[in-house]
Amino acid sequence: MYSDKEKKRPAWLGPLAVLLLVLVIAGAFALARPGRDLSDDGAEAIRAAVRRGALQCYVVEGIYPPDLAYLEDNYGLEVNTRDYYVTYDAFASNLPPTVKVTKK
Repeated sequence: MYSDKEKKRPAWLGPLAVLLLVLVIAGAFALARPGRDLSDDGAEAIRAAVRRGALQCYVVEGIYPPDLAYLEDNYGLEVNTRDYYVTYDAFASNLPPTVKVTKK
């Protein structure tokens, strides 16, 4: 049956479409962002692992390890030296070492 009345769209349909568009764009940026921060997270993970290994050595042996090789040989620490520079500076055997990790 024919009718001259126009069908009206609900008032909430326009704002809903805009909200969905904003969410899709925000999601695209959120998915692209983590890849850029992985190198920073990797460096922080290596630094934390070295510090945990040094602390474990201190708890077990009563001294902090003299160098990074000691942790690798005796505590099974594996460091990604292909992608990162690791600086391990042990000032004294009773003080925690300074650990710096930078991306190559």
